[in-house]
Amino acid sequence: MSSDSVMSSPVMNSPVTNSPAPKRRLNPRRRLRPYLLSLIGLLITAIFLAPYAVMLLDSLRPSGDVLASPPSFLPRSWQFSTFGTVLSDPRFLNWLKTSVLVAVCSTVIVLIVAVPAAYFTARFRFVGRSMFLLLVLVTQMFSPTSLVVGIYREFFELNLVNTYLAIILTNSAFNLAFAIWILQGFFSSIPRDVEEAAYLDGCGRFSTLRHVMLPLTRPGLVTATIFTFIAAWNEYVVALTLMQDDSKKPLTVGISSYVTGYEQHWDQLFTASIIAIVPVVILFAFIEKHLVGGLTAGSVK
Repeated sequence: MSSDSVMSSPVMNSPVTNSPAPKRRLNPRRRLRPYLLSLIGLLITAIFLAPYAVMLLDSLRPSGDVLASPPSFLPRSWQFSTFGTVLSDPRFLNWLKTSVLVAVCSTVIVLIVAVPAAYFTARFRFVGRSMFLLLVLVTQMFSPTSLVVGIYREFFELNLVNTYLAIILTNSAFNLAFAIWILQGFFSSIPRDVEEAAYLDGCGRFSTLRHVMLPLTRPGLVTATIFTFIAAWNEYVVALTLMQDDSKKPLTVGISSYVTGYEQHWDQLFTASIIAIVPVVILFAFIEKHLVGGLTAGSVK
């Protein structure tokens, strides 16, 4: 075939038309799925926030209206002075001071002990290592409630009943296992080449842990910190047993004094409860992104 016939071929001379691709029709279910999921999420959020909304509304109504019949969702008369009354109460301020002191000190002790323990078990193989980790895990099976009698007897012999040290040591002991386990997983996930590079640059063991390993395990440190702080902040049974002086009680125990058989200040009780959750909410707001990273770390290899 000649070149002229090829050039004059109808196939070669026909114009090229770009026809638009047919549009894909979305399934109606797929269109509604994002809206349905959003609606379900809002419903679940409303269910979880409902108790806090009731607490807030009950703190803004007079104490006698809390148990009024018939009940009303919104206060019949709004009372905003309760927050000032509670915040100016010397008892509440003492309880708040105790809760902050116990939670902060317990968290610091847990981190000081858990970091080297987790690092050592992650980087060194020694006799009894598996048994040690199993023993740490087994301690999570025992709750303070089941051991409260023995705990009280031990601190009574040590003359530490009704002291801050007793609650701090107890909270630290019961939260140490979780911190060691989560930090041990983080240290194990870091390649050894990172440490070897630090050694070549002249870093020692402690300097490598401080300047290299700890920054890499920040999500794990944040997770251990927030869970230890919340556990110590919300602890009730041991504090109720060991603390006998009203001025030394933490918030979880002290706020129950607003409602007794002789006086019933429901508005102050709910107000104190609302104030008690504020530090935890603020702490979550600041470290939420690190907390999510710590909980999801290791899910993808």
